[in-house]
Parts: sequence; C-alpha cells; structure tokens
Amino acid sequence: MDQLHLMKVFVGVGEEESFAAASRRLDLSPAAVTRAIASLEEHLGVKLLARTTRSVRLTDAGRRYLDDSRNILASIAEANEAAAGVNATPRGNLAITAPVLFGKAYVMPCIVRYLKDFPDVDIAAYFLDRVVNIVDEGMDVAIRIGPLPDSGLRATQVGRTRRVLCASPEYLARHGTPDHPADLLRHTIVAASGVSPRVDWKFGTADDPTMVHMHPRLTVTSNDAAIAAAVAGLGIARLLSYQVAAELEEGRLVVVLAEYEEAPWPIHVLHRESKFGSIKVRQFIDRLVEYLRAHPHLH
Repeated sequence: MDQLHLMKVFVGVGEEESFAAASRRLDLSPAAVTRAIASLEEHLGVKLLARTTRSVRLTDAGRRYLDDSRNILASIAEANEAAAGVNATPRGNLAITAPVLFGKAYVMPCIVRYLKDFPDVDIAAYFLDRVVNIVDEGMDVAIRIGPLPDSGLRATQVGRTRRVLCASPEYLARHGTPDHPADLLRHTIVAASGVSPRVDWKFGTADDPTMVHMHPRLTVTSNDAAIAAAVAGLGIARLLSYQVAAELEEGRLVVVLAEYEEAPWPIHVLHRESKFGSIKVRQFIDRLVEYLRAHPHLH
C-alpha cells in the first residue's frame, strides 16, 4: 500500500467533497478513487467519509485526518524543495497580507523587487485593515502590528510603532496644544476606526492608565482619510507613527501628548511553522525582514 498516494486521494476527496470531482482533479478513474478510500479506511480502522447517494462529508475523524494529511504532504513537498538546494530558483504562487497603509508603504517595495528578481513567482497581496486568518485564508506571509496571541505561527519581530496623537500646526495655533488627555474633550477629534474602533482612548502605562471617553466630530473607516482630515486642520487624530511618518517629517503634522503615549506596539512578520521552509517563502521573508529592520520609521 502506498500511504502517500492514499493520502493524496483522500485530500482530493475531502477538499472537493466529491468522488467524481476528486477523480477529475487527480486524473484517476472513479473506481480507483473509491478503492483508494476504501483501502485507507480499512488500514486505519476508522470511517473517514460519510457517503450518501447525493453527498460526501467528512466525519470528525476524517476532518482531523484531512488536516494532518495536508500538513504531511506539505512538509514532504517543502523537504523536496529544500533538498534542491539554496540556489534553486523560487517559483509558484505567494500570498501576502498586511495592513493597508503598511502594505502600500513598506511591503510593496519588497514585492516589486522580488518579482523583478524572480520572474517565475506570482504574488497576490491582500492589504486589509483586519486580522487575516493565515491558515484558513491561505496566506504564506503576514505582517501583524500589536501583541500576538499564542499560535502555531512563526513570528519574527522587525520593528515597533507607536500610537500617536497628531494635529496640524494650523489647528494647534488656532485652538491651543493640549497638556493632558482630559484636555482633548475641548478639542475637535478625528477618529480612525482602523486604529481606534472604540471612542474610549487609553493613555499611559498598563500600571497607571488614563482613560478618556472621546466624542469625535468625524469618524472614518480608513486611516488615510483621518490623516487627510488632520493635515487639513480639522482636528486631532490618533494614528500609528509609521502611518504619519512623512507628514511629521515634513511638518504638516505635529505630535501632541507624547509623554502620555502607551508602550510601543511590536511589528512581526508571520508565516506558518514548518521544519522545512519553502524556498519562495524563505527568500521573500529574508528580504522583507532585512528591509523592515533597517527602515528608520519602524523604530
């Protein structure tokens, strides 16, 4: 019995939820697919699939075995790829996710250079201001900002960022500069839901926090819209320091209440844990980590 062959057939049936579709996908006859599943279930002594005349669904044991089989087959493919040597040329598809503004400003330069260097790789970049489930949504690499929950993902810290309050010099000249978080109640507030979805803003350390219940005049769902409003002199916005690095350097925005900031947030590059790393993933991560760690706006 070829265990790997049976696993591949089972993964095909489990993912397609159809013997006929798996047969077409694997270029095997329907009878060969049926025999392989029957042989595997007999060998394991457990029912992996519940079959009716109209449907095929995984049993509880089948769902667990499907996950394990995928991981085993992926590890074998990665081991084979690694054995080809570090000089092998990356090829295939790469899926990457990052927050919108971070992706545009800091990840895209690496993507462009990588694609120029490796013409056999295609990249799908998902820049989204939400937490993407790397495993369920099929991502190879992700950039996360903030504390990380425990997971089976491998994380490499590449920098830090701060949540900063900022306003234009014009606005501060007209309305004054706040000296304490409580003073914000007398100012016009621009809230970016991508950074501060709640109107309760926390300041200071975890041991000595200050909470202020804000009443924004403008609430927007995109960080770049909040930046534009702050630059235009509407009010004070709370954003991540990397998002407004250019505006701060050019003097279009000024940081206020810096002494009340929370501790900086870490920035990590994440990918799925593996004994062997895919060459295309390793090459991209190595380049991205080197680039981000050297960037002056991420420290």
